[in-house]
Formats: sequence, structure tokens, C-alpha cells
Amino acid sequence: MTRTSALPDLPDGWTAVDTRGPGPFVTHAVLRRPDGAEVEWTSRRHRKGLGLRARAAAAPGLAGPATAPTPTGVALAPAPADTGRRHGADAWSWWIGALFAIGSVCFALGSVPAYVEAVAPAVTAWTFAVGSVFFTSAAYLQYDEAARAPRDVLATAPPRSRLAALVGFRADRIDLWASAVQLVGTVLFNVSTFSATRTGLAVAGDKTLVWAPDVLGSVCFLVASWFAYAEVNRGVLPRPDRSVGWTIAGLNMAGSVAFGVAAVAARYLHGTDEMANVALVNAGTFVGAVCFLGGAVLLPVESARDRTPQRPRAHPSRTTKAPHRPCGEGPSCWCAIRDSNPEPAD
Repeated sequence: MTRTSALPDLPDGWTAVDTRGPGPFVTHAVLRRPDGAEVEWTSRRHRKGLGLRARAAAAPGLAGPATAPTPTGVALAPAPADTGRRHGADAWSWWIGALFAIGSVCFALGSVPAYVEAVAPAVTAWTFAVGSVFFTSAAYLQYDEAARAPRDVLATAPPRSRLAALVGFRADRIDLWASAVQLVGTVLFNVSTFSATRTGLAVAGDKTLVWAPDVLGSVCFLVASWFAYAEVNRGVLPRPDRSVGWTIAGLNMAGSVAFGVAAVAARYLHGTDEMANVALVNAGTFVGAVCFLGGAVLLPVESARDRTPQRPRAHPSRTTKAPHRPCGEGPSCWCAIRDSNPEPAD
């Protein structure tokens, strides 16, 4: 069944051939242009300004990453499409990646036994607290990226204002759920890590202010990671599509599982003031932080590698365009796409 309500606005003459996604969400769609050529839209590529992908069969001479199966079973590959690249998309990925990376390094460092033994307990606690601030900063930027995603498929409309994006939460968008739940999780980690910097907390206070927010934050990370993973994975079982985005989602899912294991291991044994398994707490935190670090480092790589090639847009002209002359690349060549979406006159 084709579900179009969750899709961005389509240009005149464009139709949705097929839509797929988990539950009520639409994460992948095949769109047909007025010239009959079909392109693939995905929610992750859309919000990150990576562009549309055209049928590989329609553009055999185009270079780019290997093709991947789509929801309709047709191989698609990156091809020049008039996607109206968003300004600052590369910088946005760098900022989000850098902030997540710094936070991950702090969490990894704070869980290394040699570091814990070498510094005062307060230093270790503040290492986690500082890292949680970087996590929250990155999570906010990621939510802002999702909330202000282009309103139309070709990303030509002006972006929403931040206020409009904040109050205009759309429950049918899986990327908004992923980023919003993740942001809540990072705030809970803020509560947990900053509470841990307080001295003299009794076991009851530690359970309430440190352990409980840590567990809830880990649950939020698991839920958010599942949303992000379901956005790029087709089906229940892992189905890599050779995109950097799929790898990032997989690493973040693994990191969230590791954080969850650490949170469970940090529970207090009944009637004592001892954690259930300190070694597992440190191991889970370290492994999770390394996974998040890997995902963070790959964010700018995704922005550069998975982006659909863009060509300079011709200056709008009042003169009539010359008819398209076959160039041998088929209906997905740049000039065919250009002619099927003419520039408006001044």
C-alpha cells in the first residue's frame, strides 16, 4: 500500500509508486517523475540533505557507491538528481559528529580502570558529567536537524523556523521520535552524572539520583537506537545496504545495548552498598562509548560519501529552453532531470 501522508511535498507531476517502513512510519519511497524515471527517497537521506537516488539501470555510466536493493526489489544507485542540497549540511554533520565524539571519549576514559585509579573520584565523576553535556548538545542538534528537515522532496522550500519545528512535532515521522527520545535520554544522563559528582550521598540517594536516571537514560537510548536502526534497515533481520548511514545506526544500536548492560550491572546488591558487577559496568560503558565514537566519526563521512552528486544550477532564463538532446545516459542524466523540472522565470 502506498502511504503518502508522511512524505514531504512532491513536485507537480510526481507520484509515489511505493512506500515502505515499520508500522505507521514511511522510511523509504520510490517516486516517479513526470518523465517516467523513478528515484528513491529515504527519510534519513532527506533530513541530512543527501539527495534522491535514481534507478541504476537508467544510468549505467554513473559512478558511485555500489547499488543496493530497495523496498520494491529494484537496484538503485546514487545519480545526479535535482535535490536542492541544503546549505550547511556538511557542517551540521561535523558539529554533531564532533560533539558526540567528545562525549564518547569522556565516557570511555572514565570507564578505564587505570584512569579511575590514577585520578581522584571527583575527577572521574566530572569526566562523565562533562561527557554527558556534549552528548546532550549533540542530541539537541540532531533533533533540530530532524525537526527542520526540508518540507518538500527537492528541498527547495525555505526551512521551518525553530519555533515552528518545535511545536509542529509529527508523530508519523520515525526520525523525530528517534531524536526526541535520544534527547530525553541524554538529559537523564545529565541528571545521573551530575548527581554522581555530589559527595556524601547515601545509598538511597545514589539509587534515586544516580542509578535510576542512568537506567532510564539507557532505556531511552535503546528505544531511540531502535527507531534509528528501523529507519535504515529493511525488515526485522539485519539487511545491510552498504550505506554509511546503516553502519552508523548499527554501531549506535550496539552502543546502546552495551550501555544498557552497564546500567543493569550497576544495580546495588540487596541489603548492601556494593554494585552487582563493577567490572561489567566499566566494560559495558567502555564498549558502548567506543561504538558511539565510531558512529560519530562516520557522520561526516556519510555526509561526504553518500551524497548524491550535485551539478551547478543554470541561471534562470526568460528564453525557451532548447529541447533535450539524447546524451546516451538515459532518462536519469542531469539534463533530462533538469528539463523535467524547469527553473521558474525571474
